[in-house]
Amino acid sequence: MKKISLLSLIAVLVLFALNGCLTVETKEYTFELTGPNSGKLTIRYINILSTMDDSVDVSADDFEELLSNYLYGESFETDYPDAVNFEKQLYEENGVLCGRITMEFTDLSAVKLFRYKSSGPYMLNIGSFLDTETFIEANGDFGGDTMPVVFWSEDARVLTLKTGVAQPDETTLSLLDDYLEWKEKK
Repeated sequence: MKKISLLSLIAVLVLFALNGCLTVETKEYTFELTGPNSGKLTIRYINILSTMDDSVDVSADDFEELLSNYLYGESFETDYPDAVNFEKQLYEENGVLCGRITMEFTDLSAVKLFRYKSSGPYMLNIGSFLDTETFIEANGDFGGDTMPVVFWSEDARVLTLKTGVAQPDETTLSLLDDYLEWKEKK
């Protein structure tokens, strides 16, 4: 009995050790406001990458995860449960694999935006994703490390934010070739 448990534990550990990780170089958020509380959010993922684990290339598995969980799956719908009309796309741009997700919303909170008592500046707390993303730029004002919120004026209609996620290096592999092969078969 103990031998089976030990073998099971080793199998699980090997499985986790061979799992790569999907990442991206930068993300660009564009909130287009069509009403006081409604609009469309577009998130662009620039340079989608696979992170090797212990020098093992698992990019094929990561590309399959990209397709099954993100392009065809419901990961975005889970992350933004109150948004509607999701559109997802993978494409090549400037020699790298990119992705685009668009969604519509009828309430600012559906896309994590906030306004105090429905007036004043639009706000987005990026502190919740500062562990995985770093602020690069916005067409609003960033409060910095002590106040990790981006503020946009109340009369703004297009709110933009760009964040950095991962710098490509010797441990990352582009998924562009996997995408081109998949696209050709499609």
